[in-house]
Formats: sequence, C-alpha cells, structure tokens
Amino acid sequence: MQNMAIDGDRLWASLVEMAQIGATEKGGVNRQALTELDGQGRDLFVRWCEAAGCTIRVDAVGNIYARRAGKDNALAPVMTGSHLDTQPTGGKYDGVFGVLSGLEVIRTLNDLGVETERPVEVTVWTNEEGCRFAPAMMGSGVAIGKFDLDEVYAMTDSAGKNFRDELEAIGYLGDQAATVGDVAAFFEVHIEQGPILEDEDKTIGIVQGAQGQRWFDISVTGQEAHAGPTPMKTRRDALVGAAELVAAVNRIGLDFQPGACATVGQFDVSPNSRNTIPGHVAFSVDFRHPDDNRLSEMKAALEQACETVTGRGLDLEVAEIWYQPPIVFNPDCVAAVQSGAEAAGLDAMKIVSGAGHDACHISTLAPTGMIFVPCKDGISHNEVESATQDHCTAGCNVLLHAMIDRANAV
Repeated sequence: MQNMAIDGDRLWASLVEMAQIGATEKGGVNRQALTELDGQGRDLFVRWCEAAGCTIRVDAVGNIYARRAGKDNALAPVMTGSHLDTQPTGGKYDGVFGVLSGLEVIRTLNDLGVETERPVEVTVWTNEEGCRFAPAMMGSGVAIGKFDLDEVYAMTDSAGKNFRDELEAIGYLGDQAATVGDVAAFFEVHIEQGPILEDEDKTIGIVQGAQGQRWFDISVTGQEAHAGPTPMKTRRDALVGAAELVAAVNRIGLDFQPGACATVGQFDVSPNSRNTIPGHVAFSVDFRHPDDNRLSEMKAALEQACETVTGRGLDLEVAEIWYQPPIVFNPDCVAAVQSGAEAAGLDAMKIVSGAGHDACHISTLAPTGMIFVPCKDGISHNEVESATQDHCTAGCNVLLHAMIDRANAV
C-alpha cells in the first residue's frame, strides 16, 4: 500500500475536460448551481462513475452518491467529495478538484485490483457556493438535517426561479431520502483558497478544522427625494447609513484580530438614479472567526453599529441567515491525512480552513478530515484561480492513502 499512487495525468485530463463546461473567456468557469451547465457537469461525472463500475444514487435535494462496493457492503462507507457548482466568475479547481479526486481514487483502486473492507463513495453536494440560491452548502445542510428540505425547495434566485423547479429541470430531483446515513469517515480534498501553503512552501495542508461563520442580510430604508431641492439636513439617505455600516463591518474585522474576517460582498441600491437620494439599500455581511466567543462578539458589535444608524431616522432590518460554529475535525481522520502525506513523502503542515466546506456540515454526523493543496497567490472565487498538476496529484495521493486507511478499519 505504501507505494500506491494515482494517475496524475488522468486526474488532470478529467479536470481539464470538466472545466470546458461553463468555460469563460478569461479562463475560469461559470457553472452555477442548478443551471443547465451544472446539469451537464453532473451528467459527465455520472457517466465517468458508471464507467468505473459505481452505482449511483441521487437524493431529493440533488446530492449524487457514487458507490464502489467493498468486501462487506453492510458496513458504513468511507466517503469523499465536494461540489461541481461554481461562482459566476469561478475557477477550475474550487470544489471540482475534490469531486474528481474521489473519482480518481476509485479508478486507481480498480486499476490495482484493490478491494477495501468498506464501500467507498464519492459525493457531489448540491449548491455549495450559495451564490445563486442562499445560503451556501444547501445540499450537505439538508443531508445532515440543518436545513429543511421544503424550505430549500421554496428558495428563489434573483430572477424568481424556484429551487425545486430548477433542480427538476436539470434532471436531478432524486427520489431517495435526503439524508447522509451512516458514514464511517468523510474526507474532502480542496485547494486552500488562501496563501499560507504557498508562503510556507508546503504541498499539503493537514486541516485541523474551520472558522466559524455568521451571515447577515441587512436592509436600510430611508426616503427617496430629489437630489437638488432636498436640503442636506433633512435627508434620510439610505446609502449614507449603509456606507457607515460597511465601514463598521470593516472596522470590526480589524478590531477582532487575530483570525477575524469581515466582508460586505453584495450591495443593492434603489432606485439607483443619479439625481435621486437613495431610499433603500440591501447588502450582505459575512463574519468569520476560529473562536466562537469572538464571533459572537463580532455580531454584538454589528448590532451596536446598527443602533447608531437607526438613531438617524433610518429603518433597519437585520436577519442572520446562516450560522456555522467553528469546526474541529476528527483526530483519527486528521491522523489518516498526516499518515497519507508521510506515505507519499510530501511536505505538510497543520492549517485551519478560512472557508466553509461541505466537510464542515458532515463533521457534525461523521468523523471528518480535510486535505489542502496550494493555489497560486491564494486566489479563489476568481477566473484566474490556478493550481498545478503536481499539487493536485499530491493531494489526491494523500486522499487515496487516507481513504484506504479508514476503509480497511473495521
């Protein structure tokens, strides 16, 4: 087992082929959840898995499970996977690298005639990105019982299109229960989406856990009025209030170091006319911190900033739409990743994920671990997102060893 290795050229070719579905002119990918392109990507994955001898199950929220049989199929499987959906200006590796690495593990086990004690499964989780339908990580969230299926079905995108209808339209409204079931271990391999591995010149990140997250939707309502005749002192300018809150969000991120991140990523102004005072502004807030107490303190600081703006004649609505506490991954799975890196002779370091992943959801029900590989300049959610074939091969080799370790632990 020590010298087992995946076919890096085959993995890379699969990544290149999948990247053609939704390819953008700038070299990235736009394959948003439940679009026709997402359906095409799913279809390709299913064809590849069936060719590798896997059985396919699709659940009611569209999660895909591709299973390779083990010696004892009554045992809980060892799973891996990630997502195929992307940001509107996404890259070629975020999510899809984890999915196709799982497929490559199965292909490698087939090539070598290795039969594991437990079944092995590769999963595609629905709508991890959350850019078309919020919040993020919907598929894994439903599978662990964090999100209600009917509420997810009722979600609409910015064009008013319904989640359930769009899922059915691409052919992935499955008839299986949207529950993850018993899982012996779950692994997710992913590009880091940050600069630490590259800065430290390490090939593998042994992920210890993930930052906690709180997402908010905020709306500020004032009064629309003519930009010329309306005196400054009588204005109820929603954009001015929103701008103060954006500055407050940034200040909170700086005040709660080390470890804090604070972002306003979406912003909508109405009526968005040059000579009309804005009457309504809606925007998002994303808070992250590895310490749950500090994350709660960041929320309290935001609430205090909102009180200041409300006192200026503006109406505010603040909705916390998502909360994910900090995650600590399973010691046995972390150790399996460490052993996999050592078996492959790779430079590795301990690291904490700054991003949310489906693995964070699954960790609430099953032993879970993650593997990171570097991405150029730490850039992700961007068309210039880049990873090397050598690093992708290395990450997949660690995944191979970690999965075999857990799949033969009975």
